[in-house]
Amino acid sequence: MNTLINIQNKDGQLLVSSREVAENFQKNHQHVLRDIDVLKEGVQNWTGLFSETIYTHEQNKQDYREILINRDGFTLLAMGFTGSKALEWKLKYISAFNQMEAALNSPEQIMARALQIADQSIKSLQLLSSQQSQIIGELKPKADYTDTILKNKGLVTITQIAKDYGMSGQVLNNILHELGVQYCQSDQWLLYRKYQDKGYTHSNTIEITRSDGRLDVKMQTKWTMKGRLFIYELLKSQGVLPIIEKEEVS
Repeated sequence: MNTLINIQNKDGQLLVSSREVAENFQKNHQHVLRDIDVLKEGVQNWTGLFSETIYTHEQNKQDYREILINRDGFTLLAMGFTGSKALEWKLKYISAFNQMEAALNSPEQIMARALQIADQSIKSLQLLSSQQSQIIGELKPKADYTDTILKNKGLVTITQIAKDYGMSGQVLNNILHELGVQYCQSDQWLLYRKYQDKGYTHSNTIEITRSDGRLDVKMQTKWTMKGRLFIYELLKSQGVLPIIEKEEVS
């Protein structure tokens, strides 16, 4: 592949930078951006062709506009470039795109992507299994816990419990982890198996918005009054008392 042409692979989509196109075709970058903006006005759905982004200039450290262009977008843009040198670079870009596509569709790359997808699926199943295991354990002691779940008035977050001890929820979570009570998996604290059926916790499903705007759901562990008492007795055995008891002692 021509080393002067940088084809970026982002999630399986091949892209070139408007800056590099401008440099290779000996054009002002602002003029290339202008030509792309004109193309956008004439194309109903251009989001798959051109992706807006920014880059930081090496000298003045300022952020400037840049556009990543896929193969079809490049074809539309390069139609307006004329001259013998332009034709030479068009052929180089077409060759670079072809070679990159051939490399991505090689048996080795297809197998690598399949293994990556399989690995992600396994991790998702492991997380789901861990969450289901905790929920099943939480629902086992129905005799003294079902009413609490239905009323949902006795559930507290780890942060609320931590405030009784003058610490943050993160610190208390880490203490419970060090004491072998729970472990963290995919941003949710889950009880180890020996504690899952004690009625200490209840898992809630909450809706969240990811940083890229995607809607998603997340499991959140909350503690029952029985679990709160368990934490109290456990911390007390380690010499850690809630603030109110420290005040009484002093």
